[in-house]
Amino acid sequence: MADIRKIEDELWEAADELRANSKLTSQQYCMPVLGLIFLRYAWGRFKRADAQIDEERARIEGRKPPKAPQDYTAKGAMFIPEEARYDYLLNLPAQADTGRAVNTAMDAIAKLNPSLAGVLPNTYTELGNDLLASVIRIFNNPALDEEGDDIIGRIYEYFLGKFAPAVASDDGVFFTPKSLVRIIMNVIEPERGIMLDPACGSGGMFVSASDYVREHGGDPAQSMMYYGQEKVDYNAKLCLMNMAVHGMQGAIKSGDEANTFYHDAHALEGKCDYVAANPPFNVDKVKWAAAVDAGRLPLGVPKENKKHEVSTSGANYLWINYFYSYLNDHGRAGFVMASSATDSNAERAQRRALVEAGAVDVMLYVGNNFFYTKSLPCTLWFLDKDKPQAIRDKVLFIDAQRYHTAVSTTLNEWTPWQLKNLSAIVWLYRGETQKYRELMSAYRARCGELSGLFSGEAAELLMSVATADDFAPTHQAMLAAIEEQKAAEKTEVEALSKRQQKKRREELAAKTAELEAAATEVGEAVWLTEKFGEGTYADVPGLCKVASKKDIQGDQPADKSSWSLTPGAYVGVPPVEDDGVDFHERMGEIQAELVRLQAESNDLMATITRNFRELGL
Repeated sequence: MADIRKIEDELWEAADELRANSKLTSQQYCMPVLGLIFLRYAWGRFKRADAQIDEERARIEGRKPPKAPQDYTAKGAMFIPEEARYDYLLNLPAQADTGRAVNTAMDAIAKLNPSLAGVLPNTYTELGNDLLASVIRIFNNPALDEEGDDIIGRIYEYFLGKFAPAVASDDGVFFTPKSLVRIIMNVIEPERGIMLDPACGSGGMFVSASDYVREHGGDPAQSMMYYGQEKVDYNAKLCLMNMAVHGMQGAIKSGDEANTFYHDAHALEGKCDYVAANPPFNVDKVKWAAAVDAGRLPLGVPKENKKHEVSTSGANYLWINYFYSYLNDHGRAGFVMASSATDSNAERAQRRALVEAGAVDVMLYVGNNFFYTKSLPCTLWFLDKDKPQAIRDKVLFIDAQRYHTAVSTTLNEWTPWQLKNLSAIVWLYRGETQKYRELMSAYRARCGELSGLFSGEAAELLMSVATADDFAPTHQAMLAAIEEQKAAEKTEVEALSKRQQKKRREELAAKTAELEAAATEVGEAVWLTEKFGEGTYADVPGLCKVASKKDIQGDQPADKSSWSLTPGAYVGVPPVEDDGVDFHERMGEIQAELVRLQAESNDLMATITRNFRELGL
């Protein structure tokens, strides 16, 4: 993760150089910089798709069909004409008009992708050829190709996030981290049909949905159609770029007609198979009459305040109404929402309507520090209009605030295995035990792959993991092996000359880090199997609870505490681990220590007083 952040910082320095050495304002240089990232990102995906196509064609006997743009789309990439390929721009002669060449590249891509007409920047002649050529070289960081798609996508989103403060005008507008987007896809499980994001931003939901479909053997270009609404025109352009570079099909509307509070821009009420969104929540100044006239309020009309506006909590429930109303009879929705919305008193009746309809599927609480620019917690809501009868009147509550990986002191995320584990809880709640067994098989296969990093008992155990009970002892053996490795490394380094120690210590530290990363992966298997074994759902205090409609209703349906959808109200707190210390014995020791310290303090004060007296003070 540190290496990724280093790459991000290097690329951002290049972007900052462009701003500092040009006469452009932040608003003016945002799009040219992101346009270059777009070209580099598109070229990386194009190269990998091209290699895959060549490999497939090599297996064809006889005459091979010519490559077509749709071949690249099927691989999740965009076909790029030669004059728009990044390597072509990199190798332009020194005397070339680089700005004009980049403009030509953008025009060539737009011709092949009508959705990008008027979207891609074409002001590169204003930047100066030398400066532009320098930035193009810096953006061609070879580490991007070495790390692969996920890292390039992360860098792309990092830039969007860095530019967000310059372009977002509403306090509630910020980009959604991949962890949250991915868990939304894992729960709503897009396969085919229509997906809507009525607050689509840069299109992260669509990209993740497309990745999910492809990973599960589908072709999103053929099976999915994406629709988005985005009030901020700048963000809508980013969304179109993001979709094009991934070879996705869809329609995005922006501007006033795309303000979801007042418009159903694509006329999709009741027609969507999936809705996924991170809307700007806690928004104020929404005009009450206009919002009511716009409809899509099956759960109830919000209250009007003295300013003839909707309150911030009411605006949150406008979004919830929209997400529910857009779903067809078998549709699923997953969205980010302010945590306060799960039990706000004014909207209790709307929550009741959702629960009584049997549409609330999963409620997942997320702790602080998951967003790049915000530290607030949030809750992920999941709705399903076609839940199986067995869980029709039940809701799965998950409190994941204690389950994450700290990237830094201000940023948390879920690793791929942690995402799988959270998804596994949902599978078991839904009775989808086969998916859980497949995850267990994946963990066992991963143990086999990691065995080559270890020796002795740890390697043997990694190779022999067969049941859920085998992960814990294997993990313990790995941790013991790592401690032995550290001790051996210390002895080895101390035997070297000081001149040799630094280099060898760095080499050994890299090896230890690799072993620790392996142990962390197996530790995730331990976390899951200690709770659910071979695949049987059970409520886990402090983590998850399946609550019935009666539980949610409460003893007195009119009470303020009834119809709450706050996960913490149901899952409770995790049991306190026994640290092996006798409470009463320890308190006695502490009291004796306090008495002793108080006596010493009294003696010290007496000495000080006596000394002052001897001085005549």
